[in-house]
Amino acid sequence: MTDEAVWDRVVALHGQVEQELAKALHRRHGLGLSEYRALRRLAASEQGELRMQELADAIGLNQSSVSRLAARLESEGLARRDLCPADRRGVYSVITDAGRDRLAAAEPTYRQTLTLALERAAADPVLGPVVAALRAADPDALSKARPA
Repeated sequence: MTDEAVWDRVVALHGQVEQELAKALHRRHGLGLSEYRALRRLAASEQGELRMQELADAIGLNQSSVSRLAARLESEGLARRDLCPADRRGVYSVITDAGRDRLAAAEPTYRQTLTLALERAAADPVLGPVVAALRAADPDALSKARPA
């Protein structure tokens, strides 16, 4: 199989899983997938805050998109913006208690939907081998392969 064919299958799997996750999070919790991921990253960070650029990098958005995302989270009371005390030009996104509560409510939906989506894909003759290869991959090797 060519690299292009492998990549096409990875993209198809990604799209299918993302679509199912997005639908479930929006329907049950009123959250977009990027909003959920932002809340997860903020909650997992030290002191519940990240510089906007760090948040953008962590969830795969550009600076403009993460600014709009932060504004949505802020308007819903799920996060707030704060200026960096050492560098007043730096802006942080900080998760609120309401954001932590919404995240806690949404996490089981995310996990269940992810598992079901991957199980459905695993049963597909085209996507099944991709799921099997990803599940068989050594997580330690994958984390070491990430660029710093």
